[in-house]
Amino acid sequence: MAQRSSLAVPYEVPVLAVCFLAYVATGLELSVNNHAADFSLSTLPGPPVSLSCLVQNSSRAEELLWYRGDRKVGLKDGNKVNISSICISPVTESDNGVTFTCKLARDKSVQVSVILDVQFPPRLSGEESLQIEEDTDVTLTCNTKSNPQAQTTWYKDNTTLTLQQNRYQLYQTSEVFQLSITKVQKSDNGTYTCMVKSSMGEGRKDFHLIVEDKKPVFPKEAVIAAVVVVTVTVLFGVVARKDKIFKVW
Repeated sequence: MAQRSSLAVPYEVPVLAVCFLAYVATGLELSVNNHAADFSLSTLPGPPVSLSCLVQNSSRAEELLWYRGDRKVGLKDGNKVNISSICISPVTESDNGVTFTCKLARDKSVQVSVILDVQFPPRLSGEESLQIEEDTDVTLTCNTKSNPQAQTTWYKDNTTLTLQQNRYQLYQTSEVFQLSITKVQKSDNGTYTCMVKSSMGEGRKDFHLIVEDKKPVFPKEAVIAAVVVVTVTVLFGVVARKDKIFKVW
C-alpha cells in the first residue's frame, strides 16, 4: 500500500501546476469605459463615440484586439498594449445595434463587448396619390425606421380610422407599416394618413385615394364572336368585289 502512495505523487504535481497556470490566465480582466462586463451604450447620430479598453490585474505587456462585429479593426502601433482606444466618428443610424468587442490577444475568451444603441426619430414625410378602380384591392405602405421603434396610427380625413372587419388589414414590422383595403368602394375616397411616433419624434405620410368607376368588362365569348363576324363579313366583301371586277372585264 505504501508503494502505491509513493507512485501517485509524481502524477499529482503536474496537475497542480496546470491548475495554477489556468488560474493565472483567467485572473486577467478587461474593462471598456470602466465596464468590466458587456454593456449597451446609448448615443445619438453625429457626435463621435470613444471606447477605451484597459487590461486589469496584469504584470506584463498584453496585446489587445478590437472587433466590429466579426471584423477585426486595424490598430496603430502604440495603441495595442495594455490599453487601446477606438473612435467611431461620425456615429450614424447604421451603427445602431453594432457590437464592438475588445479581446485579449493570447486568450480571446477574455473580452468585453459594447452594443451601440443609436437613438433617432422616425423619418417619414411626403404624399402620394392613387387612382384605384372600384372593387379592386389596394395597399398603402409606409417605410420608415427609428430607435426606439415607433408606433403607428392610421387616419382618414384627419379622423382616426375605424377598421372595418374583413375589409381593412394592418401589417407592421420594425420598418414597414401597411394598410390594405379589400374591394375599395366609393365611400373609401379620401386622404389616408400614416402617423408614426416614438419618444424621439414623429413623422407622417398622406395617401390621396381616388376610387374610380368600375370599367365595363365584355364577356370574352362575345368579343370572340364579334371578331369572327367582322372577319367573315370582310372576307365575303372581298370575294364579292373580286367577282364584280371579273364580270366587268
